[in-house]
Amino acid sequence: MAAAPAPDARVTLLDAMASELARNQQQLKMQSHEPPYFMSYQLKDYEQTAVAARYGAIFMDDSYRERKLYVDVRVGSYDFDSSVPEGFEFSFSTKGTSYISRKEGPLDDSPLALRTALWLITDEKYKSALFQYLKKKGEDVYSVEDPKRPPSFTKEKPSTLVQPAVPAPFNRERWVKLSREVSGLFNAHPELFDSEVRVTADKVTRLFVSTEGSRIISEEVLYGLHVSAVTRAPDGQLLDDSRDFYSPTEVGLPDDAKVREAAAKVIEELLALRAAPAIDPYTGPAILAPEASGVLFHEAVGHRLEGDRQDGDNEGKTFKGQVGKAVLPTFLSIHDDPSLKVLNGEPLNGYYQFDEEGVKGQRVTLVEKGVLRNYLLGRRPAEGFLQSNGHGRSQGTLKPVARMANLIVDSTKAVSDAELKKLLINEAKRQGKPYGLIIRDITGGNTNTSNYGYQAFKGVPRMVYRVDVKTGQESLVRGVEIVGTPLSAVNRILASGQKQGIFNGFCGAESGNVPVSTVAPAILLQEMELQRAMEGKDRPPILASPAALKEPAVQKVSP
Repeated sequence: MAAAPAPDARVTLLDAMASELARNQQQLKMQSHEPPYFMSYQLKDYEQTAVAARYGAIFMDDSYRERKLYVDVRVGSYDFDSSVPEGFEFSFSTKGTSYISRKEGPLDDSPLALRTALWLITDEKYKSALFQYLKKKGEDVYSVEDPKRPPSFTKEKPSTLVQPAVPAPFNRERWVKLSREVSGLFNAHPELFDSEVRVTADKVTRLFVSTEGSRIISEEVLYGLHVSAVTRAPDGQLLDDSRDFYSPTEVGLPDDAKVREAAAKVIEELLALRAAPAIDPYTGPAILAPEASGVLFHEAVGHRLEGDRQDGDNEGKTFKGQVGKAVLPTFLSIHDDPSLKVLNGEPLNGYYQFDEEGVKGQRVTLVEKGVLRNYLLGRRPAEGFLQSNGHGRSQGTLKPVARMANLIVDSTKAVSDAELKKLLINEAKRQGKPYGLIIRDITGGNTNTSNYGYQAFKGVPRMVYRVDVKTGQESLVRGVEIVGTPLSAVNRILASGQKQGIFNGFCGAESGNVPVSTVAPAILLQEMELQRAMEGKDRPPILASPAALKEPAVQKVSP
């Protein structure tokens, strides 16, 4: 007789969460006050293994595991409840109490321990929700009633998923050997005074239950391989370069030869940047290669289409009230699709099945032929959009807010790379510029969406080439940052390239760091402003690196 299958510990824990949730739903109530109308529990089980090497030696070899709990308790109704914007809840929850419950779950698969931890957090969250609800009702007395104010929370159908367990193997022997070997390649170039080869495996198992009836068990695995180095130019400017690879499977990471090639390319580019001249601030036409273009759309457009940013006294609300109006050139469309796992054979970081609020991730058309159609939405509605499209995301125990996943830019005005360069030169000539710019690589960017300060974004280009309008010759330069205002920048796009590029990485915002991807073609901007980068004046190391010595001195230690 075949042995019965081993019980799934994940299901046992999910049942424990559901039991504690049901108990609180039926019994949790403070005298003379409302009970919760909605509650949800989420457990995130994080497992990470990491190996990192520098100078040909292992500096880190570690494994780590933790379980984090997030409890959402809401008092009131879907139309008007106790929820407040991220950043305000903590100050309310500590009012009048000297104890804050810990938000960790047990590493042992103990239903009783898990229920006890959830019980204590739920009690704290309910008291905080009551305080917030009463305070909001009191503030409403002094506020003009807004007939267009959206409800506090969306009504969603319950979801059910029990995803099979996903293995997360880690060939420690291979990665230790490879990272040690590849990091040693930088020793031959002591001008690059620091470098690292890092390999990571991250697995997140998520258990979610809600009083609406959702029961979700999902698992996500992400491997990362990073080769990075830094140096200083003769004038003191700090220069960095890297190659980053991501994959949902270990076999999807590059083979040993490709990792060595990546290290060689980082070395080559940094040595070239050290020798490149710094240029003055620039305003004029520029081509952004696909990855750099993706960062521009992510910072200048994507963040401003997140639903939570369409409301709130502190938000700039760049695109509020613009649905149905032209916000981009007519040849551009943008959508976000968390359900897309792979594109053109390359995995996408922003893939997931259900968001942190238990809603299935859905493809959303944000901009269609230049016209704004929708926003990225979690369960906090925006005016005119009363349902979530599965974009409520967060890291750890932070409160979920609407975030990007896989942002994809399409263009109907696409030309070859050669034609795009020709258009750049023609535009530079028309503007009377001696050169145009091509930005082929970028480290990332940041943006301000609040109403404090200017509505602006910044990008940090890495490989910038000056294109002579007379000869078309390209020469590497350094020392500038992309700056601009979002609407001005994106409405000066003249054309795009034909091939889309993929930028995989992580995005940081008020709900933490979440994995994202941006897919975009190269674009030609009629005008881009570049300001001088922060000028470093630090001296490089005074002595030569020991790696630069033919026979490093070895100090004998007396017994």
